[in-house]
Amino acid sequence: MFSRRSFLTAAAAALTAPAALANAPRISLRPNARVAARPSAAGSAAGLKALLARSGLSGQVACAVAEVGSGKPLESHGGESALPPASVAKALTALYALDTLGAGHRFTTRILTSGSLSGGVLKGDLILAGGGDPMLNSDHLAQLARSLKNAGVREVRGSFRVWDGALPRVRSIDQEQPDHVGYSPAVSGLALNFNRVHFEWKRAGQSWAVNMDARTEKYRPEVSMARMKVVNRALPVYTYADRGGVDHWTVASKALGKGGSRWLPVRRPADYAADVFRTMVRAHGIKLKAAKTIDRLPANTTLLAHHNSPPLDLMLKGMLKYSNNLMAEMIGMAATAARGQRPKGLKDSAAVMSRWAKAKYGVTSIRMVDHSGLGEASRVTPNALLSVLVAANRAGALKPLLKNFPMRDANGRVIKTHPIKVAAKTGTLNFVSGLGGFLTTPGGAELAFAIFTADTKARARLSRAERERPQGAKAWNKRAKRLQQQLIERWGQTYDA
Repeated sequence: MFSRRSFLTAAAAALTAPAALANAPRISLRPNARVAARPSAAGSAAGLKALLARSGLSGQVACAVAEVGSGKPLESHGGESALPPASVAKALTALYALDTLGAGHRFTTRILTSGSLSGGVLKGDLILAGGGDPMLNSDHLAQLARSLKNAGVREVRGSFRVWDGALPRVRSIDQEQPDHVGYSPAVSGLALNFNRVHFEWKRAGQSWAVNMDARTEKYRPEVSMARMKVVNRALPVYTYADRGGVDHWTVASKALGKGGSRWLPVRRPADYAADVFRTMVRAHGIKLKAAKTIDRLPANTTLLAHHNSPPLDLMLKGMLKYSNNLMAEMIGMAATAARGQRPKGLKDSAAVMSRWAKAKYGVTSIRMVDHSGLGEASRVTPNALLSVLVAANRAGALKPLLKNFPMRDANGRVIKTHPIKVAAKTGTLNFVSGLGGFLTTPGGAELAFAIFTADTKARARLSRAERERPQGAKAWNKRAKRLQQQLIERWGQTYDA
């Protein structure tokens, strides 16, 4: 298993040569290798109803399973109930992007000039132009700075401009999330380090030394566009304000202890990337003026350096594995823009994706408000997701990108020899849990399934400040994941080949 940081590092290595992944359900009822006969329809429905009743889940449960080859429905409960899909929605976004952009698509970040280069002096503006790459990191900006020097630039006499207009600017993926959660950063056409800044604190006498940087495994450039102040209080732990073009944070002193660190979201991604690029360029003896954001690129520019992202299929595999919200939103909006419908924001782009799903798969009960599933207003029915999964499997587009879903014993340990094999996308919000994908029974039958559970009333009672760790949500989600595994094992036995 790779950590999120390892994913970032591996991506950087690939180029030179991102809400959180839900834990798997914790309880496994080891299935028999083969079931002699399938139960009757009435008996199956009664058994499913009894299983759901035993789960102890408040709210709604909706699920459905079908044969992959024929698409024949096998069993369902509330198959037409529209519930929040959470991060299961990223599977739909992956298909949308593949269909629109193609598996080999790459996003390009460019260094441009509107002037001329002579004798090492650039007479004109230097432009950092984002191309919608959600995996751009500080290492890549260091490479671009080196390429700028290799291109012969020693001095820039014009202004330093930054352009993030390849995609719309969005302050936060979900405005209802607390300001400080790293899984809901800003979105635009230029991102860096998944639009997160690293906050570190260490005890220094009676106070604390704090640092804000854009670290990767190789570099740790400090930033000036995000600042932190320790305040003598207990709550709230964090406050945020956008003042004078700077992300101003405060943190409660009573929450710090002796030392630690965490990633905080960036609300001004263009300024963040420009800040780090200036540092990288300065290391090569090139001084840039303070950056100014531009809404449009000049008509005539010259390319000085560029950086390409990994191919889209590799990025989507990482997005699904680590459930990175920023990747989903940027890739989803890029796909919408590529269809000739430049979106106004996430909701607008998600509506285009929903209409695409209707046209391609004939489903009408997919209504998304974003591409990551973080927004709780999105709705998908199990039957609609099943139709998409069955069609996608025939095309061979989705299953290779999905993560293997491990079956576990009563102590939470992975059963490596478990006879049921699952590839699926998880989804978790507070009082919302989803799972959708494919399972192979012990006898080799291939099934597609969708499971959505949600207590929307409990979620609606939460204040904005409670969204990170609300009371009761952990236990609720644990029961939901246990039910998911029990349903998978039920289907693996009942519908074995």
